Order: sequence, then C-alpha cells, then structure tokens
Amino acid sequence: MKRIKVMSVFGTRPEAIKMAPLVQALAAREGFESLCCLTGQHREMLDSVMEIFGLHADYDLNIMQKQQTLSSITTRALLGMETVLEEAKPDLVLVHGDTSTTFAGALAAFYHKIPVGHVEAGLRTYDRYSPFPEEMNRTLVGDIAALHFSPTAANAENLRREAVRGEIFVTGNTVIDAMRTTVRGDFRFSDLALNALDFENSRVIVLTCHRRENYGQPMHDILRAVRHVVVTHPDVEVVYPVHLSPAVRACAQEELGGVPGVHLIDPIDVEQMHNLMARCHFVMTDSGGLQEEAPALGKPVLVLRRETERPEAVAAGTVRLAGVEYDAVVRHACELLEQPDTYRRMAQAVNPYGDGNACARIADAIAWHFGLQNEKPADFRA
Repeated sequence: MKRIKVMSVFGTRPEAIKMAPLVQALAAREGFESLCCLTGQHREMLDSVMEIFGLHADYDLNIMQKQQTLSSITTRALLGMETVLEEAKPDLVLVHGDTSTTFAGALAAFYHKIPVGHVEAGLRTYDRYSPFPEEMNRTLVGDIAALHFSPTAANAENLRREAVRGEIFVTGNTVIDAMRTTVRGDFRFSDLALNALDFENSRVIVLTCHRRENYGQPMHDILRAVRHVVVTHPDVEVVYPVHLSPAVRACAQEELGGVPGVHLIDPIDVEQMHNLMARCHFVMTDSGGLQEEAPALGKPVLVLRRETERPEAVAAGTVRLAGVEYDAVVRHACELLEQPDTYRRMAQAVNPYGDGNACARIADAIAWHFGLQNEKPADFRA
C-alpha cells in the first residue's frame, strides 16, 4: 500500500512547539511518511525545540538573516520551498497558524498544486492590521487550504461564515499535546536565575511582551504598569524572557532594568517556559500561544492587547483582556493579586483548548481524507 507523504513546514519556535507532536504522531502511524521542512525563520529558538522533541529536519532552508523584513522572509521561504516541493513531491503540506513561513509554505504548495492542511485554522480578530501580519497570513491561508484543523468550534464557525472551501475539523490545540512531553515535576531549570526563584514564598508573574503592534508607547505603558505592580507588592517577582528584537530589549531595559524583583533574562526554551508557567502565580502576555498553554496548567492569563483571536478563553474565564493602557494593566494585575476569589475563579476555569488528543484527531482526519479509514473523526468538544 502506498504511504501518504505528509510534509510539515514550520520556521518559528511557536510553530515548532505545536507541530512537533504532530510530526511525531504522523511518523508513528501506519500508512504515513512524515517529512519535516524548516524554513529557519527563527534559528536558535527553533533548533532548541527540535532537540527537545528529538526531531530532525529532512529539509532546512535556513533563511534567517540579520534585520530581515517581512518581504525578505516571505520571498526567501517561497523560493526555498520551490526546490523542496519539486524534490519531495509530498501528497499533503501542513502549515501552522499565521507566520510568514505559514503563508509562504501554503502559497508554494498551491503553486505546485499540492493540497494544504492548515493546523490551528480559523482564528480571527477581523482587524487586518492587528495582529500584524498574522491576521492577514492566516486569512490568506484559509483561502488556500483544503483541510482546516480548527482548535475550537468557534474557530470552525469563523471559517464556515467565510465559506472557505475544503473540509473543516475541530481538533483541539496541539500545544496541549506538546505539554505532555515538556512539563515535569522534577524539572530543573538550566537558567540559574530561574533555579534561584523561591516559588514557595514569592508570587511569580511570567511576563512576555514583544508584538509589533505594541512597539512604542503601548509597550512603555505596559512595562511601567508592571513596574508599579512589583514595587507595590513586595512578595511579587516578575520573570521577563526578553525577545531578541532590539526595540523590545531597549524598552525593557528603560522601564524595568534594575528594578528589584524583576528578572530580565534572555529567551528560554519551551521546556523551561512551560515548567516556569507550571510553577508561577499567573501570566501576563501579548503572545498567542501562552493564552492556550497557561490555562492548561491552571494559571490565569492577562492578555496585554486590545483584542484577542482566542475569545473562547475569555468566555471560559481563564483569560482576561487587560489591554495596553497603564491604568487598566495595573488594575487587572492588582485584582488578581489582591482578590483571592477572582484568582481562584480564573485558575479553576475549564481550559477550552484541548484534551491532549489533537494530533490523533488530525492524523485521523488526514487518513479519512485519503481513504485510509472509513469514518470521519468526531469533533473535539470542550
């Protein structure tokens, strides 16, 4: 029997975290040949995820350059994929989410008339410039894809309203699958600053802030608010793995450098981040993935953005939209620190993003699409 050749294409750390367990699940399935193509849009952070999950790349475009632009990322990935697809001739190309790699990989597959499966499909803010360029990337991929793997029923409904072509499946989010590998009770941090934290007697807040739309005044206001929260709560410590972007690092140093209780550290790998969140008090972030990961660990999340493409978590009560204004960020953080009932309700709310079986559902959906199994997999329900 001919095996179905599935090529997973990704290039950033968030993509790799969510695609790694799927690459493994497909490789373990009879009837599949699982290939992995990296664009290298992010280099060091991507490589660490590959090592953690024990994966190797069948193809590596290694496109990362200093001061790369959105145009250079997209064109270099598109040109690189041309050679890869001509050589590998996959039956299906899988892309994830909303990065420039995602869009370029889907477009390259379309140019070669190879069907595309979109993992984490259907997320929308309906503001084409926020998040930028992610909202447009995922919308364009939605028009290209033949198979849409939506984490939630709401994501699937977005696609149905847009009348996208192809099959839509509700699978849960693969990041919950990934955390089965990464989170361990006996984990030891390789970062000395993290090992020195007193999680028993301090309330540790994990902070990330790096999105392009927050550059400038919004980021300054957010970080000033964080400084106020730390200064007014002596038992609170903040761990901020600072993005490598020069603009982000400059702002972090200006607003938080030298503040007692604030730990500005270099980016950490997925194992350290997941285990840090597992032990923290709550999370403040403008990231997308952390909105899904932290609730799975029972940790409340304050989203440092004006909108989120993950409204299910807001509805479920695991996430609050804190915005980017100084007063609002201070108010929401202080409420979680000072009102135990508010904290308890958020920490105990049901995570709407998955049960750890998303990869199996996606593999079943692909098998059904190609005629390897008779029954279409049932949708995930939170």
